[in-house]
Amino acid sequence: MRLIPHWPNFTPIAAMALFGGAYFERKYLAFIIPLAALFISDLLLGLHGYLISVYLSFIIIAGIGLLLRNRIKIGSVLLATLVSSLLFFVVTNFAVWIGSPFYPQNLTGLIECYAAGLPFLNNGVLGDLFYNTIFFGSFYLAQLRFPVLAKV
Repeated sequence: MRLIPHWPNFTPIAAMALFGGAYFERKYLAFIIPLAALFISDLLLGLHGYLISVYLSFIIIAGIGLLLRNRIKIGSVLLATLVSSLLFFVVTNFAVWIGSPFYPQNLTGLIECYAAGLPFLNNGVLGDLFYNTIFFGSFYLAQLRFPVLAKV
């Protein structure tokens, strides 16, 4: 999805990490799959100076998915989705503020950086809600149709 035209931050990577943490039996795959997809697309799109904050965010989001594992309900998935979106926004924009010459290194600069990132937060929240609805909702429907997929 990152390789085709899309709204900025409207991608399924965070949803992949959250869903993987919640459902993958092999927990390490919840971390490896979204990071591998991200890394491959970064190789094609270009590497940048904020990679560590982006990758760290998705590692934490997969961890949130692990916490969600035995509590999968509409409300908990919604809350985990919103927390994940906000976490990504806070971590990555903080990294931009720290590493960018565009913002003064004071509270005013930090606020300016977060304010400039608000449109990306909006797209990120919408994308995460959209893709988590697809992933969790589709898997729920698949479990109804194929009970063998349901957890014991």
